[in-house]
Amino acid sequence: MKTNKYKYEEVLSRLEEITNQLEKGNLTLEEALTLFEEGINLTKVCSKILDEAEGKIEVLVKDLNGNISLKDFNGGSEEIG
Repeated sequence: MKTNKYKYEEVLSRLEEITNQLEKGNLTLEEALTLFEEGINLTKVCSKILDEAEGKIEVLVKDLNGNISLKDFNGGSEEIG
């Protein structure tokens, strides 16, 4: 499942549509199960998109000596100046 073809906001919007349809309760069992399955798959896509975004986060950190370095979200660092 490639997440780069999905936009988080679009996936979230579709999940909201699915939730609204399921909450109405006027679907056949088969329709409800199909929508539920789509919702589960879209939830996985959202989770993967968020995980990828989290991995890209970089934080600027200034140490006690005044040195500024880039730190990725997982703690790796690279001195800037």
